[in-house]
Amino acid sequence: MRLWPFRPRSRYVISATPPEDLLALEDLLRRNVEDILVVRERQLRGLSVVFGGELLVSPPRALALLEERFKPYGYTPFLREEGGKVWVQALPLAEVTEAGNPMVNLVLFLATCVSTVWAGSGTLNPFADPQRLFIGAQFAFTLLSILGTHEFGHYFTARYYKASVSLPYFIPAPPPFIFGTLGAIIKMRSPARDRNSLFDIAVAGPLAGLVVAIPALLLGLSWSRVVAIPPGAALVFGDSLLMQFLAYLSFGPIPSGMDVLIHPVGLAGWVGLFVTALNLFPVGQLDGGRIAYALFGVHHRKVSIATFVALLALGVVTRSMNWIVWAGLLFFLIGLRHSPPLNDVPPLSAGRRVVGVACLVLLVLLIPPVPIDIR
Repeated sequence: MRLWPFRPRSRYVISATPPEDLLALEDLLRRNVEDILVVRERQLRGLSVVFGGELLVSPPRALALLEERFKPYGYTPFLREEGGKVWVQALPLAEVTEAGNPMVNLVLFLATCVSTVWAGSGTLNPFADPQRLFIGAQFAFTLLSILGTHEFGHYFTARYYKASVSLPYFIPAPPPFIFGTLGAIIKMRSPARDRNSLFDIAVAGPLAGLVVAIPALLLGLSWSRVVAIPPGAALVFGDSLLMQFLAYLSFGPIPSGMDVLIHPVGLAGWVGLFVTALNLFPVGQLDGGRIAYALFGVHHRKVSIATFVALLALGVVTRSMNWIVWAGLLFFLIGLRHSPPLNDVPPLSAGRRVVGVACLVLLVLLIPPVPIDIR
């Protein structure tokens, strides 16, 4: 998931030292390109060099050759297709050699364990009451299992594609945050090689998380019960279409004036579905944003803008500040853009397109019109 409360830093480290003679470097790079690309145009954009023309080899082969040839000059090739030409953009990207510190990951995870137990217990001091502590532990274990499976879905898929990636960072959030966490993230330290690998890395997280979230929700519903709605204000968690269906399977039609008093394991499952929905919005660097880039390429920004407007409209129609706040966070903290993969020429495979469209349908099924309300 991507509930990180700061705008992500650039994933690629651009060298701050300009070459002494960019024209001379351009000539060197061109000599390394000419047997791969029939050069029709040349451009200098800041510190980058761009060649446009027709490829003489397949895009994957071209990328592999150009990576090896550009590396001694401190440059990385990016391939894209536009205006009937294939463009090779050489960017001065420093190789990312940042070493991870697993101790940081462990400390954040343990802190998140404490904060989620605290939040799940529903009391200010769960350690004073063994029963409340057990309730909090049930919630925390289930929620962290969902979040961890989600992030490790990204992690192992990225490692499969030999992308540089960090271990998951869990984000603790003690009260008043009602769930005890702002989620978890992994840091992608290198660009995806192509749209197919970008898609696989993006989609692996939500799908892996749902493999745990849906059974957890069904188990939690089996331990829940239908009760009369008590008088006075109460915190209400909204139902998505999928949640309504699963509740119907568990209880059948729920009479008027009654509602489900959900078990902590079921509540963690609900949070898992909600987090997945937030991540599937096709905006910026969210999982859904990556899926959208793999599907729509250069039209990704238009999709992000349309989604941002739709979120504002959803907030107005449902009179829910939840979506307006989320739209604001996406716009100001995450952004609407997405970095391209190294090889942006080959389109997404047909099978992945089907899965991508299914993810957009899944988003509709997972969105609760009003996520959290007080009634």
